[in-house]
Amino acid sequence: MTTPRPCNPVTLEIIRGAIRAAQAEMEALIERTAMSAFIREKKDFYTALFDADGVMAVGSNVPVFGDICGPVFRDFPIETIREGDLYWYNDCYGSRGAVSHSNDQVFLAPVFLDGKRVAFVMGWAHFADIGGLRAGSISPDATEIFHEGVIIPPTLLIRDGTVNQAALSIFYRNSRYPRTAQGDTRALMASVELGVARMQEIAANFGADVLADALAQLLARTRDTVRGRLMETFPIGTHRFTDRIDGDGHGSGPLRLRFALTRTPDDRLILDASETDDQSVGPVNFLMNPDVPGMALGLYFLGGDPTQVVNAGGPRSLDEVILREGSLLFPRFPAALGMRGLTMMRMLAALNGLVSVAGGEAPAAHAAYVIMLLRGTIGGKHFLMSDGLGVGYGARGFADGIDGVYFVAQENYPVEFLETEYPVRLREYGLNIDSGGPGRFRGGCGIVREYEVMAEESILAVRLDGVENPPWGAAGGQSGRPGRVVLNPGLPNERVLKPLSDGNRVVRGDILRIETGGGGGRGHPFDRPAEAVLEDVLGGLISAGSARADYGVVITGRAIDEAATEALRANRPATLAFHRGSYADALD
Repeated sequence: MTTPRPCNPVTLEIIRGAIRAAQAEMEALIERTAMSAFIREKKDFYTALFDADGVMAVGSNVPVFGDICGPVFRDFPIETIREGDLYWYNDCYGSRGAVSHSNDQVFLAPVFLDGKRVAFVMGWAHFADIGGLRAGSISPDATEIFHEGVIIPPTLLIRDGTVNQAALSIFYRNSRYPRTAQGDTRALMASVELGVARMQEIAANFGADVLADALAQLLARTRDTVRGRLMETFPIGTHRFTDRIDGDGHGSGPLRLRFALTRTPDDRLILDASETDDQSVGPVNFLMNPDVPGMALGLYFLGGDPTQVVNAGGPRSLDEVILREGSLLFPRFPAALGMRGLTMMRMLAALNGLVSVAGGEAPAAHAAYVIMLLRGTIGGKHFLMSDGLGVGYGARGFADGIDGVYFVAQENYPVEFLETEYPVRLREYGLNIDSGGPGRFRGGCGIVREYEVMAEESILAVRLDGVENPPWGAAGGQSGRPGRVVLNPGLPNERVLKPLSDGNRVVRGDILRIETGGGGGRGHPFDRPAEAVLEDVLGGLISAGSARADYGVVITGRAIDEAATEALRANRPATLAFHRGSYADALD
């Protein structure tokens, strides 16, 4: 006879909903109270809840979480942690990539019920400026992490109601915008305090033992689901995929990410990234926590299943992750990391590539979101405009790619906000026509933003990738089209800026045009229904020229020329498994 578990199935679903609601409420508080635009408007923040041992029980649907609690426990043994404590860090190397660039601040607190530790809660957000080489703390010019701002090792910030104000004062003193840093710190601290209260309520309602069992069941359910789907997708053997970024802005490139996933005859799953290229001089190194690949694959295989939550079950579905120290994914201290998002996005695409190689229908590659930083003075006051721009995502096996996405739930700045907050005027904002990779399912389109600069003089940094190595298409679909950054387009003083560069001088009246890249297509473009192609042309997503050249659809006026289309599509081009500029059965 099986002994009943403390948490029955009905209670499990109630607790699952309760912890997910608590986590979402923490995020809402950050959004409504933070001061910096990147948190408040861009929504670059995350929250998570952990069990009593610090294992993630539920987090945001963002596949970049590593072992958040481990770095704190290393310096502050878990048995010494007290009720009311608050811990803080941003140390990338000290956390082994739990945070992967220094702007991201982690605040972590334990939850106790009647003197017993029952959980931990975490708030994490990207701070606008923490010192370093240039305002914004991230720059293509950085060559070591010390150029990227102050480093905070795991620090006990609050104990017995006393706040370590000295530590906060040091942090604020290192920021060019201390009031903003203070406001964002308060927002994260308040979010964590709210999370502690909500988890205490849940534990009190159901009991500590029932809560612990519920979290354990959710963890096992996610692990079993993800592992089962990995087994369904990957036959026994080794499956390989290589993706690449253009370079690091300091002369190195292209830089390759090489992944191999092996399923052994005894059903062990091993992800090996050791053949990835060496670390770079520039700040595109991605210190990838070993939990991240499993988290990303878990998010894909869960596929929005409402019965599941994103938690540490994803990483636990893999038996081993192999990295090579000194590589782009495991750089040696003190390599610069500030623009690691570029490599992180290629890592996510490469995991999709592994699924595709194994015969799955993962999305084609997406572009890496674009970052621009405009720094200068207006009216005697310094300003920092840090804008992240959406891109096109890869076509899925059942639908087109998504247009104009920054990253998961994060958003492009509204026009009204930009023009009110910063010395710019938006001349154009829309989708980048023809940027989505052609396919049976079209890749998502990037966006176009054209700014008129109103400041007397300022300095621009840009981060753009996929110009030389655009996001790949799959199953006959073509790669997405690259983006570009142009100053004063169409004028005598027009110049195309280097896609990964800083120190670009702009003056009042200059026009800055940023076009972001699109995602890869999936399936043969000639298999896309002609009516869908016409709809894309009328909607401004593709041009009539692309309809003819890429899709074999001839459009006259606002209608399809049926006879010309039939004749053109009769000459069907051959395709191969992948496409990045040209077709290939395997990418290098």
